[in-house]
Amino acid sequence: MSAGLILQYALSYAQIALILSIAMTCWRMLRGPRAQDRVLAIDTMYINAMLLFLLIGMGNGNVFFFESALVIAILGFVTTVCAAKFLMRGEVIE
Repeated sequence: MSAGLILQYALSYAQIALILSIAMTCWRMLRGPRAQDRVLAIDTMYINAMLLFLLIGMGNGNVFFFESALVIAILGFVTTVCAAKFLMRGEVIE
């Protein structure tokens, strides 16, 4: 068994695990009893999506996926901060 084959199996397994994780956080986002649970689910979902893009980029060897993961990370952070500020104060812009 070569190292490339082992890497391909590991990447496939990790992609499946991240897709399942995204599905479970999507369920939490829709079913969450409180708004804080929904914000945490969105935060977890963007982190999982970023990791999924990184895994796809590693498998394909394409730089586009790494740049997309960076954009997802930046936008996800800003979204989480805005949602947390809105839940704490009731307004985003003061």
